[in-house]
Amino acid sequence: MEAAAEPGNLAGIRHIILVLSGKGGVGKSTISTELALALRHAGKKVGILDVDLCGPSIPRMFGAQGRAVHQCDRGWAPVFLDREQSISLMSVGFLLEKPDEAVVWRGPKKNALIKQFVSDVAWGELDYLVVDTPPGTSDEHMATIEALRPYQPLGALVVTTPQAVSVGDVRRELTFCRKTGVRVMGVVENMSGFTCPHCTECTSVFSRGGGEELARLAGVPFLGSVPLDPELMRSLEEGHDFIREFPGSPTFAALTSIARKILDATPTYLP
Repeated sequence: MEAAAEPGNLAGIRHIILVLSGKGGVGKSTISTELALALRHAGKKVGILDVDLCGPSIPRMFGAQGRAVHQCDRGWAPVFLDREQSISLMSVGFLLEKPDEAVVWRGPKKNALIKQFVSDVAWGELDYLVVDTPPGTSDEHMATIEALRPYQPLGALVVTTPQAVSVGDVRRELTFCRKTGVRVMGVVENMSGFTCPHCTECTSVFSRGGGEELARLAGVPFLGSVPLDPELMRSLEEGHDFIREFPGSPTFAALTSIARKILDATPTYLP
């Protein structure tokens, strides 16, 4: 029998959620960001670990570009967004000398950095650690899961868009979760229609219902649909808190409903 992993810097984290998708461009970082904000507004302490090493967008979405990661007595101190340290971030974006610098690394170097993020970041006490991943089922995913697996609880939130092409790729992501033994907490359908900024009516730009049907066929919960919203896009580009600034938006209702389902399901899906 293998010895239990030393908890180290993850000892104070109650729940770990991987945000996955087999398709690029479906909005994993958007969902990761807004889920973290919604959980924070629900009174939780949240960290975000950005392991999308070639496309780190979390610093910009939180308005934290240019912030530095510092050494502390327990390793790397994450970037804290407020005095209460209710949201903390770690991303390769904080380690690059220039924001447009490309990360041209082979698999072993990427895997080593992911393992270092897991072992060396001093998160402190967190209710949730949200892990924003790159698209697909690559070495980065395997390295992330292998590094985090000893620190249960661990679960996955899978993001898709309504189109059949995206749903097909995400179906493979669900298969990946089954093969690697990662529990799927549920499916989120992003870009599910367009919310008019004037009348708030939602129009289906793409096909609709693909995420819900995928969840039904896979036998996993469907957590909700998030429409395209100009205010959400603007908030992400400018690093603003959409959850705080637009409580009357239908997108706010969708995002907070997903966060509530995560809160309610956590004891069940992440025992």
